[in-house]
Amino acid sequence: METERFDLDAPIGVIADTHGTLRDEALALLEGCGVILHLGDVGSRAQDEAILERLAELAPVHAVRGNVDTAAWAERLPWKLDLTVNGWRLHLVHDIADFDAATPCDAVLHGHSHKARHEWRDGRLLFNPGGAGRRRFSLPLTLGQLWADERALRGAILHLPL
Repeated sequence: METERFDLDAPIGVIADTHGTLRDEALALLEGCGVILHLGDVGSRAQDEAILERLAELAPVHAVRGNVDTAAWAERLPWKLDLTVNGWRLHLVHDIADFDAATPCDAVLHGHSHKARHEWRDGRLLFNPGGAGRRRFSLPLTLGQLWADERALRGAILHLPL
């Protein structure tokens, strides 16, 4: 499969684990992003596809399928996706356990655990924006932004102001 390539001056919005809930606070934090990446578990109901449609009103959306994405509309979502943004190779997968370490990439963007993560390991960024939908466990509600330019690949975890 050919890797889709983007050149962006704006940040990359990264969201995961909405589980059928897209908050206004999340939309506000994603405003101004050049592309939005949803890392799975959009939601299990037929109407949850509207989450991706609403995000697409802000910027182009690329999404992978998560384990709760069981509605018919979700069958079109890939389990894994490779994108290149400003020369940086991004690998999207819902559950990091499904990541093959031999995959050539600069960053692995994943969700599933609802635990935000911004960690460099063996020259590769492991980035989980956390969960932005319904509160799970006692974890905060978060999403992420990435900046990819000629100098570096940088990320931030943003807490929803709730």
